[in-house]
Amino acid sequence: MPIYKTITISPTTSVYIWKVTEQENELSKGIELTPHCQGRMEGMKSEMHRRAFLSIRHLMDQAGYKDHDLYYDDFGKPHLKDGKYISITHSRNFTGIIISESDEVGIDIEMQRDKILRIANKFTPLREYRTLANTEAIIRKLTIVWGAKESLYKIYAQQGLSFLKHIDVMDFAFDDRRTVAQILYKGKKSHYEVEFLEFEGFTCVYALRMMGG
Repeated sequence: MPIYKTITISPTTSVYIWKVTEQENELSKGIELTPHCQGRMEGMKSEMHRRAFLSIRHLMDQAGYKDHDLYYDDFGKPHLKDGKYISITHSRNFTGIIISESDEVGIDIEMQRDKILRIANKFTPLREYRTLANTEAIIRKLTIVWGAKESLYKIYAQQGLSFLKHIDVMDFAFDDRRTVAQILYKGKKSHYEVEFLEFEGFTCVYALRMMGG
């Protein structure tokens, strides 16, 4: 069962990505779920969702954690019992986690699709994308911006936070592989480092809250 990619961001922060190719019975081997998570998985009608759910437990195992080390708060945000920070994502046949002992973190994987053109004005000012050469480039850039805002939303985890009004991602070139972002909400400003990568028609974005920001 191969892990697709591991990224060491710093000595304290790592990303783990899994490509789900295995069947459910294979993925369930060696995985012990808490009664709560067992119930959650049994409630999933989609086999793909169950396989993704199990693959995330394998990613946690890569990082030295079991299912019982994880819990969720009232907002649905995951936490590790040892106090380290974790964020989880899945899209189709890719899943990912980011774990940090030093920074609040968020991660998002998205499939690159033209559907994003139809919803773009709900999360970003489209005028910023007029300089891009073609539709494919616009889709790629919008997907990175969406993933960045999704990652920040996962870190901030407050109801009422608007992708369009409260989260601002600074402009970037594809080759940069990184940018910065900020949240301004209820008079409070916080700053984030954002990094992204693309593979097999998918985009992975992860964010770290900057110290003091």
